[in-house]
Amino acid sequence: MHADASTLVYGSGDYTRINPAMDEHGEINILIFNGLTAHDGENQVVPALAKSWEFDEETCTYTFHLEEGVKWHDGEPFTANDVKFTIEAIMDPENGSENAPNYEDVQEINVIDDHTISFKLDAPNVAFLDYMTMAVLPEHLLEGENMQESDFFRHPIGTGPYKMTEWDEGQAIVLEKNEEYFKGEPNIDEVIFKIVPDDNAKALQMDSGELDLALLTPKDAQGFADKEGYTCYDMKTSDYRGILFNFNNEYWTENKDIIPAVCYGIDREAIIQAILLGQGMPAYGPLQRNIYNNENVEHYDYNPEKAKEILESVGCTMGDDGFYYRNDEKLGFVISVGAGDQVRIDIAQAAAQQLKEIGLDVTVEIPAQVDWGGQMAYLIGWGSPFDADDHTYKVFGTDKGANYSSYSNALVDQYLTEARQSDDPAVRKEAYDKFQEELAKDPAFAFICYVDANYVAKSSVQGIDADTVMGHHGVGIFWNIAEWTMEE
Repeated sequence: MHADASTLVYGSGDYTRINPAMDEHGEINILIFNGLTAHDGENQVVPALAKSWEFDEETCTYTFHLEEGVKWHDGEPFTANDVKFTIEAIMDPENGSENAPNYEDVQEINVIDDHTISFKLDAPNVAFLDYMTMAVLPEHLLEGENMQESDFFRHPIGTGPYKMTEWDEGQAIVLEKNEEYFKGEPNIDEVIFKIVPDDNAKALQMDSGELDLALLTPKDAQGFADKEGYTCYDMKTSDYRGILFNFNNEYWTENKDIIPAVCYGIDREAIIQAILLGQGMPAYGPLQRNIYNNENVEHYDYNPEKAKEILESVGCTMGDDGFYYRNDEKLGFVISVGAGDQVRIDIAQAAAQQLKEIGLDVTVEIPAQVDWGGQMAYLIGWGSPFDADDHTYKVFGTDKGANYSSYSNALVDQYLTEARQSDDPAVRKEAYDKFQEELAKDPAFAFICYVDANYVAKSSVQGIDADTVMGHHGVGIFWNIAEWTMEE
């Protein structure tokens, strides 16, 4: 790097691999890779590796016309074969991709020539253009490789604005700008994802000047609000938090009827005031920032008396210790939370305390490794910033790739399928309304709140779009990274 090179240091969570095809999220992906389409600051679909496309309604076929002259970071040409290879790898059940449900209705993929490719669907999937934001991977480096284990995912090669030059495990991932980037050379020379897995450490390193940008907790971000040389971005998100019940665990086979009581026993407003400092909003469903939200469902507003009535109506009795019992067993469960996410830990602990007050013995644990199959409950987060199909069909659909609760409801499956297979907004509205009603009657999660994304940046970082509604895990801030600048 030359002496006056600009470097942006971002405080990032840790990565074990960079594998956009198999893994649901990773905010570094958008720097290294491109999809055929992308989302702009309004969350609208815009061209990326595909410069244009058309849809033939009679045959349910999308045809994409690709940019010419695009090169992989290793100099090899990008072609339609790479696109076919990537989507087929995701669709292959052997590979176990979390993203597979997005492409379930793809019947065939035809490479027409190096720069034209078509996808024939067996039903119109309105979210298809959203799903084509999926990072395209290079066939010449991955053909015949294991799509979960390949070393490629430690040394990823993409077409994106930045290329990875170094990965110091647990310390930093170093990216330098792709001077050949097909959308134009980025302004900032180098971006370093510095691994700072702990939220409190992020705030300290932001304060000491080691970081130029970080996603902080609301409390930590508040400390930078009046600090000279820093800019705070409070960004709305479609990202909710809730308690996932693991129906794979036999506890819920026997005690599913207490879940409505759990929902009524959580004081969402108190959690928002205490932990989110009044940001975000109470959650009652998965689509509250979406045009297909149904606000006429049961919100489970805080009602401790009703919670107790439900527990007593299903045969639970209050013991001398202040907890409810059923068949001589104390009622309660453990909420697992991922390490390092202080806001989730605080939300889980507050909810557990509130549930103790209605007579449920709920505790929180922070396991080193999440046991998706065995745990009782988990403090989950998802969000649907784009089409309503995203993070509903694959999260609540029976046996779908991101259904970590093993939730299964035949009506939910039916409504979500109807909604994704129609392109008529009235039909979709009716199906999503029914889906949300059924989910409220038979909850997969106890929804708690929507969170804001609190980014703090040094004021020298210019070009961040503060109006974008963020997706899950704050994904979205880097959507226009190639246009950012660093002022002296």
